[in-house]
Amino acid sequence: MKTIDMDDAQPPSGSGGGPTGRGWPPQGGGGKGGNQVRILGGLVLVFAVLAIVILGSSGNLGIKAVEANEVAVKVNYVTGDKEVITSAGNKIYIPFLQEVFLLDRTPQRYEMSGTKQISDAQAPYLTVRASDGSNFSFESLEILYHIIPGMADKIVEDSGALGGFKRDWIRAYARSILRDEFGRFSSVEVADPSSFGRATESSIDRLNEVLNPHGLSISEIITPKPRFDKKYEDAIEERKVADQEVDRLKMLEAQLVQERAQQLARVGKEKEIEWQGLQGDLKRRQLEAEQEAIRITKEADRYKVTREAEGQQLLDRNLAQARGLVSKYTKEAEGLVARTEALEKQGRVVVREALIAKLARIRFTLVPYSRDAMPERLEHSGLTDAALLSGSKRGGN
Repeated sequence: MKTIDMDDAQPPSGSGGGPTGRGWPPQGGGGKGGNQVRILGGLVLVFAVLAIVILGSSGNLGIKAVEANEVAVKVNYVTGDKEVITSAGNKIYIPFLQEVFLLDRTPQRYEMSGTKQISDAQAPYLTVRASDGSNFSFESLEILYHIIPGMADKIVEDSGALGGFKRDWIRAYARSILRDEFGRFSSVEVADPSSFGRATESSIDRLNEVLNPHGLSISEIITPKPRFDKKYEDAIEERKVADQEVDRLKMLEAQLVQERAQQLARVGKEKEIEWQGLQGDLKRRQLEAEQEAIRITKEADRYKVTREAEGQQLLDRNLAQARGLVSKYTKEAEGLVARTEALEKQGRVVVREALIAKLARIRFTLVPYSRDAMPERLEHSGLTDAALLSGSKRGGN
């Protein structure tokens, strides 16, 4: 049987034509070769349709649609290369030689609640032993996580392309790390929001340390209020009330200290103002006293000068009067001396003259004395010679 290569068949030269000439196809067997070509083409077409049907039923048509909430990993089975595709759209690949795997990039939730393992996303509730030996639990704890788009190839390599990351990694690490971090605190400290927050943050950090290399990242851990035994919860509540009372008293103390400081500042300011006022009043009074002292000093000096002048005048007047009296009484004394001397010289004559002058002013009543008709002596009733003599002396003055 003679086989004809269709790509090399050429019309003979000089045959006078192309495909429609009389010399083409060659004489003797040309119709049989055309049937073979048509049969071969039909077989190729059948095989192509079958391949399309088979690839369509398996989903490997060479085109993969990537949604906005997905990330794709294109794997080359020949070279072993992996390509991460983060943009949405239709991605073309070679079936059987390449494959495109799709991963869910939306936020995932892993919940710890209930008493049974219900699914890959829900496990039994978390129980923690505190540092003081007591137990507490979280009724419903949620871990929110997502894949790292740029590490989707690592996720496919470690967890497979069928969502194994949702089943394996979180469940493997979450419970032990949460127990470690919350178990560092006592039951009283766990009830404190600040300690509670620190435990949550440290749990996120530790989980990310072990999950980031596998292409996963923890975004948030939602933890409810821990639950203790009834007696322990009552004790914690009492402790919390006592702490609140202590805090209230501390705030009251701080408020009282602040008010005391404000009152001291206010009183100090008032006293400072009062002190300044007293200082000003004292200065004013001091100036007034100094002015009054100057006035009194001047008045005293003026009074002194006046009194000295008046005293000097009185002294001069008294001295002049004394001198006059001295002169007068000196003259009187001299006159008395002269009269005394004259009396001394006259003697009894002067006395008799004085007595006669005195007697001249005296009335005498004479009564005859019956015993003597011819009296030789006369007597005056109530008068003696001494009285007469003194009367004569006074009359002489």
